[in-house]
Amino acid sequence: MLEFQYHLPVNFVFGCGKSDTIGKKAVALGKRALIVTGGSSTKRSGLLHKIETLLQENKVSFCLFDKVTPNPLTTTIYEGAALAAAEGCDVIIGVGGGSSIDAAKGIAFQTVNSGDINDYVFDRKFSDQALPVIAIPTTCGTGSEGNGFAVMTNPETMDKKSLRCKAIVPACSIIDPLLMTTLPKSILAGVGFDALCHSMEGWLSSLAQPLTRMQALEGIRLSAHSLGKVYDDPSDLDSWEQLCFASTLGGMVINTAGVTAPHGMEHPASGLKNIVHGRGLAALAPVIFEESISGAPEKFAIISKLLGGKDEKDCVPKIREFLTKIDLATTLGEQGITLEDVDWMAENCLKVSAAGIANHPVVFSLEDIKRIYRKAI
Repeated sequence: MLEFQYHLPVNFVFGCGKSDTIGKKAVALGKRALIVTGGSSTKRSGLLHKIETLLQENKVSFCLFDKVTPNPLTTTIYEGAALAAAEGCDVIIGVGGGSSIDAAKGIAFQTVNSGDINDYVFDRKFSDQALPVIAIPTTCGTGSEGNGFAVMTNPETMDKKSLRCKAIVPACSIIDPLLMTTLPKSILAGVGFDALCHSMEGWLSSLAQPLTRMQALEGIRLSAHSLGKVYDDPSDLDSWEQLCFASTLGGMVINTAGVTAPHGMEHPASGLKNIVHGRGLAALAPVIFEESISGAPEKFAIISKLLGGKDEKDCVPKIREFLTKIDLATTLGEQGITLEDVDWMAENCLKVSAAGIANHPVVFSLEDIKRIYRKAI
């Protein structure tokens, strides 16, 4: 029998130039906005000034929180929420990559739900309340514009884990491919591979269902087709549109199907050493998938074919070839991970990523996880 449930209440505004609608979308959601972003890129590009102008034109007042860093910290969430509360903000606008959008979601949640956000991250408490969020991604990988996840790291424990809540699904996500075209190649490669991993992992997940499978396969196809093209030719706007759509699809997929072992094992690495998420995935995914083919050979065969291969036997070689083409072939050792880190990461993996490990086609034990980490170093 065909039975499934799917719920994702997000309003996507997708297309070149759609960032011009930011003011109109904001005024429908609130009167005073907190703009959440990083320290420099949105200022250098002129996007921050554009957003401020559009808000002023639509009589939405605003204040700025520009302290988001890669792999955002829970302490940053607290600081942003305190500012939002003090300023009487009633809508949060996240502008930038996944870190900025995730931080915006966390701030939107924390502003309404005071106390220790880790209680909600680890499901000791529950709330379905948050301020409305507008997501404006400037990278094509995180997919955070299409789900109710906000990844954050607790600096006291180094636990990197997602806050998951329907209330932080963006009330409006404005995806404008024109905002992506100046991405440095090194960043593009990492975020693009993250998008591909979202769709591959959602496809492989034991929680996959008919709608997520459709989305995942299209996400893989579009990522495989477009990432290399924009990497070689940043002026290829058609491919930028495909890659942005692939990123959004990947975010939607994992909202329902979740992630599997690559993300589950990467989070302890970037939580511990603050490495670039996409590079951590590039180091881990091929090694993990080598150990996983037997669990779902037919699914890996389809991934291989979408990457230009023949069957499950050449799936991992095709992924490695793909990574080489975008200069992303790497190891955990090259990212600063040492053998001495393995025991902590493996134990932390089962603490923060138990669900992702359980969703994988082959469910790895603690010793399996340690062995794979060592192999990836």
